[in-house]
Amino acid sequence: MAITRRNFVKSAAVAGAAITMPAASYGRILGTNEKINVAVIGINGRGGAHMNGFKDNLVALCDCDEKVLNNRAGNRDVKKFVDFRKLLEDKSINAVGIATPNHTHSLIGIAAMQAGKDVYVEKPVSHNVWEGRQLAEAARKYDKMCQCGTQSRSSPSLQQAVKFVRDGNLGKILYALGTCFKPRQSIGKLRKPLEIPSHINYDLWCGPAEKKSLYRPRLHYDWHWDFNTGNGDMGNQGIHQMDIARWFLGYDELSPRILSIGGRLGYNDAGNTPNTQTVLHDYGGAPLIFETRGLPKSIRFHKTGWRQNMDRFRGSGIGVIIQCEKGHVVIPSYTRAKAYDSDKKEIKSWGGGGNHFKNFLEAVESRDRSKLNGEIMEGHLSSALCHTGGLSHQLGKQVRYEEITEAVGNHKLFAESVERIVRHLKSNGIDAKRDAVLTLGADLKMDPKTEKITNHEKGNQMLSREYRKGFEVQQVAKKS
Repeated sequence: MAITRRNFVKSAAVAGAAITMPAASYGRILGTNEKINVAVIGINGRGGAHMNGFKDNLVALCDCDEKVLNNRAGNRDVKKFVDFRKLLEDKSINAVGIATPNHTHSLIGIAAMQAGKDVYVEKPVSHNVWEGRQLAEAARKYDKMCQCGTQSRSSPSLQQAVKFVRDGNLGKILYALGTCFKPRQSIGKLRKPLEIPSHINYDLWCGPAEKKSLYRPRLHYDWHWDFNTGNGDMGNQGIHQMDIARWFLGYDELSPRILSIGGRLGYNDAGNTPNTQTVLHDYGGAPLIFETRGLPKSIRFHKTGWRQNMDRFRGSGIGVIIQCEKGHVVIPSYTRAKAYDSDKKEIKSWGGGGNHFKNFLEAVESRDRSKLNGEIMEGHLSSALCHTGGLSHQLGKQVRYEEITEAVGNHKLFAESVERIVRHLKSNGIDAKRDAVLTLGADLKMDPKTEKITNHEKGNQMLSREYRKGFEVQQVAKKS
């Protein structure tokens, strides 16, 4: 894992242009065979995996929670930073791993590349569609290696399964179905605003997002369930499965039509993202449907056994189903896949994972973007599919079941998905056919070339956000 800098500085001069945040040059050229110095920004959750993945190259840690920073740093001989902007000024740091909350991924990633550093950024790579595009374009403008944290892309088993399907061994792909059936209980709700501890720099933590009072008991992790900072479970766990589905399908642009149906149901808490949702990405060829469920199989498991009793569909719990003319493939994890013929007989299986961090470091050393298994443009597209699904939901309203069936129309696959959601809710004591509990999202039309919504002005505006002063995401891509 101790990748050297033998070829690291070949494109260093490119980074000297238009650095805006922070204003810093690439830094001195280190000697041959010295290690690539890596810093990790955001170390409370997924950052721990970054610290382990980059352990032989780790020189600095950064977190705006000083308690987390000191506890995670322990006795390690590393530099410590509270403010990521100060870290990026350090010319001895060559690359960064970013595992902060979603709403700061693009901000920090772009700033890091402007400061001459290569970037490994966690999924989703952005909080909205526009900033994800800026991040991807920054990698090209500054000629930097930028890896998305979709580690399935480094799994040889999934690489082989994708090739098997794309080579036509099961005939034409008919559709892809992603499932994110992951236990998500209530996060609670406070009567008074959460008191932010003094060891947390809340201004830095908020970054580009609205700085507001919180009414959930936990600041950390539960930001996923607030659209101000997170993207729900489709944009948290589900981005992995969304990426795998798009990978099999081979689409290299956003879907032309997006429709969400769902809601946050089964409890009343401080979250506002759906825990029950199905999204249609209506590609002209094979559609991509994505289902999210946070509730268990039935209401009997609400008090005990929630985690152990989640739904599965055709062998997929947190996974992907690729349906083809002559059979299908189930991908139930990051490292396994099984192919079945039209008689549902298993005909082939794959197993075994890879090292996504090592892949990034090898690409950094080689200066060859094509070596990245999860290159940032792939990350942007898959993240954006989650964002547009979430956007459809945010622009929708709760309606009666009859309006939902009318909106779904004659789309048989999506109608079946909606029916599965309705049956799931019924098992959890929620009658979506009787009560207007489901949110019918806006039926959005997207121009995949410009990544603009063509039929909804507010929706088009919400492809980006109002950025807080001092934390503006830099525009890198040319205006279309």
